[in-house]
Amino acid sequence: MDAKSRIPDRWLRDGNPWEIKRPEDTRRVRFYGRTENYYDEHGTLRPRLVDSHDVLAVPFDMPVPGYRNDTVNTLRLWKASTTDVFNLSEFNAGSYPEAVAAKNDAEQISMVLYPNDASENGKELRLKQQYFLVSSSLQDVIARWVEQHGEDFSDFGRKNCFQLNDTHPACAVPELMRLLMDEHGLEWDDAWDVVTRCMAYTNHTLLPEALERWSVGLFSRLLPRLLDIIYEINARFLKLVDQQWPGDVAMRREMSLIEEGDNPHIRMAYLAIVGSFSVNGVAGLHTQLLESGLFKHFNTLWPRKFNNKTNGVTQRRWLSHCNPGLRDLLNETIGEGWQKDLTKVKELAPHAADADFRKKWIEVKQQNKARLSDLVVAETGVRFDTSFMFDVQVKRIHEYKRQLLNVLHIVHLYDRILRGETAGMVPRCVLIGGKAAPGYHVAKLIVKLINDVAKKVNNHPAANDLLKVVFFPNYRVSSMEVICPATELSEQISTAGKEASGTGNMKFMMNGALTIGTLDGANIEIRENAGAENFFLFGLDASEVAELKKDYRPNDIIAADEDIVRIMNLLESGHFNPDNPGLFDLLTSGLRNPQDPWVTIADLRAYIDAQGEVGKAYQDVDHWNQMSILNTAGSGWFSSDRTIQQYADDIWDVRPLS
Repeated sequence: MDAKSRIPDRWLRDGNPWEIKRPEDTRRVRFYGRTENYYDEHGTLRPRLVDSHDVLAVPFDMPVPGYRNDTVNTLRLWKASTTDVFNLSEFNAGSYPEAVAAKNDAEQISMVLYPNDASENGKELRLKQQYFLVSSSLQDVIARWVEQHGEDFSDFGRKNCFQLNDTHPACAVPELMRLLMDEHGLEWDDAWDVVTRCMAYTNHTLLPEALERWSVGLFSRLLPRLLDIIYEINARFLKLVDQQWPGDVAMRREMSLIEEGDNPHIRMAYLAIVGSFSVNGVAGLHTQLLESGLFKHFNTLWPRKFNNKTNGVTQRRWLSHCNPGLRDLLNETIGEGWQKDLTKVKELAPHAADADFRKKWIEVKQQNKARLSDLVVAETGVRFDTSFMFDVQVKRIHEYKRQLLNVLHIVHLYDRILRGETAGMVPRCVLIGGKAAPGYHVAKLIVKLINDVAKKVNNHPAANDLLKVVFFPNYRVSSMEVICPATELSEQISTAGKEASGTGNMKFMMNGALTIGTLDGANIEIRENAGAENFFLFGLDASEVAELKKDYRPNDIIAADEDIVRIMNLLESGHFNPDNPGLFDLLTSGLRNPQDPWVTIADLRAYIDAQGEVGKAYQDVDHWNQMSILNTAGSGWFSSDRTIQQYADDIWDVRPLS
């Protein structure tokens, strides 16, 4: 059977897959604009909802073919439209913008996801987006259910599962309650039984400040019915808390779905936990820290809810597709079975001792480095020498991921070059890439620092033969497909206990990069699978970070280390920003601050020393490439096939079609 014949007819137009919309599947999502007070017939002052409006959710179906399994799944996407495309009366009155205001307001919901939410308008748009996607999807599933089963929802929870990917879709819990009660007549207990049998929550962050919270004021204005339901869920949940911790008012306050205060907020992660039958982390350490820290009281209440599902990536994109040279070498050496079952890549391990195989391995890496060098010069004007080590850190720009720690090491190498202390220094090209959230000022300042340091380094004649640095602009998936196969050193240097998992670390490992990293997120499992001797470990672990914060003195650490003193002097003297003095004071003062949550200075000496070990290892070409091969051979655990199978077996209770 060929690929075309496996695609349903409705997806074919001129013989090719085509996204389509079916008008009969259009859904209506209702928002409220504001409330106003009025007096009823008894003279009582009451609130009334006004400016309510419906947004049309127009479906688009995208076929997603499986890999050589005769299966095509459907990804349903939604576009926001409006019931009133044009208001003729507004137009005739001369209010031309108002004539199309409803259309514009509706369409902006799905125009650009994740707007800057630093402003109140940005927050409102983001909540609208979340509710729009959740409500239209739930309505769609329920409509299909009613077509097949009528109004009997007794088996709905067993036949459906909604995986809440972090808290963005957490309003699915009250929205499904609303749909079941208001639209289909279920009583509260019956509806709650359905909801709590079909909702499952995946947490992706250990940062308390990153857990989504919505102000009660905004929620009451946009989604008043959902707010009523959330308050009822909370009231019933707090009765359970009282049973577990009788008379403990502080515990009630700590676990409440509503964070009280002058401006009360809804804790969406707590709502997701209470409404779900399963809560999982995405790496072994991450799940342990959720259970013992962030959600410890919920784990006490419901220990059987919590489980781990370590993330994975697909080898078909992140090895086979993006690294054709390595794909062909693997196929030639161990066969093609690894593309469907990545555990078979362990058969590669014995070949690490084969000199002829290592020669082929090096040839593939050099071809990939040449490809990346061409991309870098096209994007930045800087030419990477393929004889240098390619040292890469690409990920979201965030303080806990510690791109700043990487920059401090670059400044250290630059300082050594300036002082002529280059004995044993391995030439390296450092590439840093990633995007900062629109309103994240410190992250953008770090990007500016990287660029300013790169400008100094790349224009200093003494550094030409030893160091090149670029900040890769507009980092994206297509660029990662070139970056990943060429990388030799993967930087996974987050503060221990802060990274949930990471997936870039898995992509690099799969392609034979060696990791320098902390015991954080999936790094722990990468080190276990690659072998500790094939991983460059440094820094404090999560428990040591917590202990250090009780009495952290970064200025004492700086003063006691001449290398770090010189690094800080270069930064604080304005060496990299002579035309804009004081530009990076926020960053340097943060490094010196005893309250620095990322304890960057505490790990700097260990990081510099570990980078020294990297340089020594890189000089032994045979040994380096043995370690590289063993990293790829140990990557079988990190396939998304394994991850999804665990979700299917342990959470969704689904089996593949025969």
